Amino acid sequence: MVQASRIPVVTGRPMRVAVLSDTHAPRRWKSCPPAVAAQLRLADVILHAGDVCTATVLDELTGYAPVLAVVGNNDGPDVAAWGATPALEADLGGLRVAMIHDSGQAQGRPRRMRRRFPGADLVVFGHSHIPLDAEEGGLRIFNPGSPTDRRRQPRGTVGVLRIEAGRLVAADIIPVT
Repeated sequence: MVQASRIPVVTGRPMRVAVLSDTHAPRRWKSCPPAVAAQLRLADVILHAGDVCTATVLDELTGYAPVLAVVGNNDGPDVAAWGATPALEADLGGLRVAMIHDSGQAQGRPRRMRRRFPGADLVVFGHSHIPLDAEEGGLRIFNPGSPTDRRRQPRGTVGVLRIEAGRLVAADIIPVT
């Protein structure tokens, strides 16, 4: 579990969590796109599910809210030195959240993530650039897609989670391009 000191305490209102992945700076992310910044300004916490590619993006994101990040397959040592880890588990407003960059192939993903993170209510991941919000067997899995490298997707996207009283009450994929 991530130390609580890195996560703001939000009481009396829902916690809003912005979720990013696969920003691929500096090739794709020169600076925070305006539509992404609009979502980040409202966030209590930002999760980045890897392939940041340079720690300067994480520094930029901390100007909006506290950031938790995992290392992706394209991330260099500076991202790990910043504090990103291969996987993480955190309590966000009472919701048990796990995060990893690459969750493997789509077939069997929820069962595989349940084995990897048995205590999680929600697993956030990236890597595919394909937005996904699915639930199976009491585990929610969530991929925000990519805001800057949409690949075969119609739009670049970010995720927004709303947590209230320890429950995930909303998980949205927001188009930003």
